Amino acid sequence: MAASHQQLQAIKKSKVLMVGAGGIGCELLKTLALSGFQDIHIIDMDTIEVSNLNRQFLFRRSHVGQSKAKVARDAVLRFRPRINITPYHANVKDPEFNVDFFKQFNVVLNGLDNLDARRHVNRLCLAADVPLVESGTTGFLGQVAVHVKGISECYECQPKPTPKSYPVCTITSTPSKFVHCIVWAKELLFAKLFGDKSQDNDLNVRSSDATSSSQNTEDVFERRVAEDLGQYGRRIYDHVFGYNIEVALSNEETWKSRNRPKPIYSRDFLPEKLNKQNGKDSAIANHSSVSAMASLGLKNPQEVWSLLENTRIFLEALELFFAKREKDIGSLVFDKDDQLAVEFVTAAANIRATSFGIPMHSLFDAKGIAGNIVHAVATTNAIIAGLITIEAIKVLQSNSNRYRMTYCNEYPSRKMLLMPVKPFEPNKSCYVCSETPLLLEVNTNHSKLRDFVEKVVKSKLGMSLPLIMHGTALLYEVGDDLEEDEVANYAANLEKVLAELSSPVVGGTVLTVEDLQQELKCNINIKHRDEFDEEKEPDGMVLSGWTGAPQTEKDNGNLSVANGGSTSSTSQSTIQKTEEDDDDEIKIITTGVDINPSGSKRKLSEFSKGKGKTIKEGPVIDEEDLMVMLDDGDIDTTKKKRLE
Repeated sequence: MAASHQQLQAIKKSKVLMVGAGGIGCELLKTLALSGFQDIHIIDMDTIEVSNLNRQFLFRRSHVGQSKAKVARDAVLRFRPRINITPYHANVKDPEFNVDFFKQFNVVLNGLDNLDARRHVNRLCLAADVPLVESGTTGFLGQVAVHVKGISECYECQPKPTPKSYPVCTITSTPSKFVHCIVWAKELLFAKLFGDKSQDNDLNVRSSDATSSSQNTEDVFERRVAEDLGQYGRRIYDHVFGYNIEVALSNEETWKSRNRPKPIYSRDFLPEKLNKQNGKDSAIANHSSVSAMASLGLKNPQEVWSLLENTRIFLEALELFFAKREKDIGSLVFDKDDQLAVEFVTAAANIRATSFGIPMHSLFDAKGIAGNIVHAVATTNAIIAGLITIEAIKVLQSNSNRYRMTYCNEYPSRKMLLMPVKPFEPNKSCYVCSETPLLLEVNTNHSKLRDFVEKVVKSKLGMSLPLIMHGTALLYEVGDDLEEDEVANYAANLEKVLAELSSPVVGGTVLTVEDLQQELKCNINIKHRDEFDEEKEPDGMVLSGWTGAPQTEKDNGNLSVANGGSTSSTSQSTIQKTEEDDDDEIKIITTGVDINPSGSKRKLSEFSKGKGKTIKEGPVIDEEDLMVMLDDGDIDTTKKKRLE
């Protein structure tokens, strides 16, 4: 149906901001341009990668490494040369994109790749009083939602899955799922061998063999003088898959209720001559391809390798790194588009999985888990981009009674693939748009201010430039305009226990936390608590009133994930290590929520009772195409109201 004259006028006079130029962003920019929008601004900090090309149709192989925002602009101007497109190759959290910047736009269309940035944009839109249209896709599923201050709920009114935390001891000593082995191989072993040597690493890297004092102080990951690459590789292999497992087995208490792992040594099944065959000679001879699979003649990435094949890949990949990419060693970070890195991590994870009785996976599956990949469908992106544009036009006409949150389903529901539902009113208990106080249970005699800042203010509340006050006392502040003595004072405060601050934080204290850039302020009531369950509450503190969904997990060996990245979003599953010695943990962070094909919303009572829907484990999400806030369950009309 053709647009009316009123709609065309609203479109032509509008000034819109797109945040994200990925899977949905490319489709959206094209759709906006073809729909008559004349003034479009687009922010994206990413550069184009080879893996983007199958669905981000504005990009070509020659564009790899270039700014997504700038290339997308140039591509669209070729067929719509008279419109104005302003690209920003930058992070939307940069100071220049403040509330005043957002106020110049009539509507903001989100296409981000992480929860933190999306919360940031939500808060800026609230502060600037600018409508926000959110969206996301994963595979055949998609969703679009409209957030207008005071009219519909904001992005943070509904719970999002919280980071899934695995204590370091689980990763290093008692893995029970393949994802644990992937984390160990990617974040610990790969980082220790090829990454920044100055970074601490919880991998057991030192020998405890009491028979040799020199061995006690030797970092086994350091290559010895004149040591052959084949010998070095086998020594690393025997240490991490053999010796370290034997050390773990020495603690009988650990294995009383667990299956005992099996130490694996290269000598048990790998002849010396086979190792040399796959060693330095083969690595250097193959100048045309830096791939262990290619060197060894393995071709099918969807085939699960045997233990012997994994061992050969492990040793070959390690040699290739040192023989072909030695200049990069010390600065490498795992990249899903780095074939050799994926091969090494897959092999290492499979060998470790074998040791602990966990089923092995193919390189194809392992890459999906390690690289947070879900295979995107370009058609879904195109559908969602069209729905975003429709909602944007409604917003420009201030037609709030026609706003819809629309779900795109894989299979028809009620004979429909697209399920539109009316948005909900703002959640009165939302700390972002309703300023409801939060409650923090914490051991004020043990936890430091740094713990509070990192684990609560930044991680859970998503504040970038926080200011923390206790009454009139300023405990912490971040900013470029601070004096040196102020910076030193706040740095010193970070290392102090809460109860020992100059203005002590104890049970009954009310802290005010503010982010001046986001123009967000909230109060946090402190409740002292002596003890926490290390497995269920690894942060050593519990925040209530914050819209974080309960963590749930199954036992099928895949990374727990829900749909919730950007509108191209992430959930890029990331791994973080906290700095607390007593509470060391690794976090698998996933953002987003499950889709309900019926398009109905989850009961609010499910959250108050701590019975959030189980987060399904399966393929992890690609950072370019994720769901936003897809809730499910029956509608509880006594708890929430739809817009009428």
